[in-house]
Amino acid sequence: MATVRLPAIRYDATSVRPAWADLPPDLRAAICGRLGSPVTWATSAGGGFTRGFAATLTTSAGDRVFVKAASLVEQRHLSDWYAREAALTGELPAQVAAARPRWTLTTAGYFVLCLDSVDGRMPALPWAPTELDAALASWAGAAHVLRRPPAGLVNIGLPRLADLASADLAWWQEIAAGREAMPVFDTDTDTDTDGLLRRHLPELASLEADLPRLVSDDAVIHGDLRLDNLLIDRTGMAWICDWTWVCHGPAWFDTTSLLVTAFASGLDADTLFARHPTAVDAPPGGLDAALAALSGYWLTQASAGPTGASPHVRAHQRFSGETALAWLAARRGWPGPFWPAHR
Repeated sequence: MATVRLPAIRYDATSVRPAWADLPPDLRAAICGRLGSPVTWATSAGGGFTRGFAATLTTSAGDRVFVKAASLVEQRHLSDWYAREAALTGELPAQVAAARPRWTLTTAGYFVLCLDSVDGRMPALPWAPTELDAALASWAGAAHVLRRPPAGLVNIGLPRLADLASADLAWWQEIAAGREAMPVFDTDTDTDTDGLLRRHLPELASLEADLPRLVSDDAVIHGDLRLDNLLIDRTGMAWICDWTWVCHGPAWFDTTSLLVTAFASGLDADTLFARHPTAVDAPPGGLDAALAALSGYWLTQASAGPTGASPHVRAHQRFSGETALAWLAARRGWPGPFWPAHR
């Protein structure tokens, strides 16, 4: 039976963010004024790793919306992300299953983004096959229409995954060159994980180095497709959230990142990948190169120390990196666990 590994904390309980009552009174008044009636109920988003405000708001008029807000001073990176998300989601084709922006507001030292509310919940781990099928189907539909992205989306100015891979997904190469330390594994076994990794480090670096060449593509992708950026609605349909990192690249890369948690769920991730419509465009070696690059990025970030984001982000990065590495090791027949014990 395939091994199932779960993260240390549920993905719908990772957030550390202000509640509605924590926002400055003048900001709350401005949001209510823009909504047209007072907010009578607010439910903070339990998932996510930023410290920005994010909640479903219900008004006395019965309107239901999803609102994000971040300080233009203390959280300037977040307010910039929310502004970009508003611009990008506003240009997505209608066929893409994503909440659309209703309005934005700059007031009281904050940037506010109001989106349509999706009446749904984040999928749980291990994946229920029907929910994973729904997620893969929604991504297949989005990827198909984004193969030829609308001019309005492209004209916003999108980075290329090939450039991002060269700049941000080259950590095994940095480790091989001695410019970065080997990730530290938290394991309850006596296995020499560090030694196993060093044995395969040249191969990891070589696979990673191939990625920029393999992901050169004019199509548009989500850029951060994973379980906690999805919602399953009451009909069983999957909605794709948080379109902040949209870039030019091949859809099979996002399919890879989504299926990392399928591998953790004990599912046949190789078959799921091969059967997905986006895999038609995947070049030989593409899946392995993506797994190598993603594992290096996540594991290195997990070892980066304290962060101003949610304290759970390092555990997420470690879990994701270990899982991507374990999937790659299984595909390539490497001996050893490559999957330290989780508590």
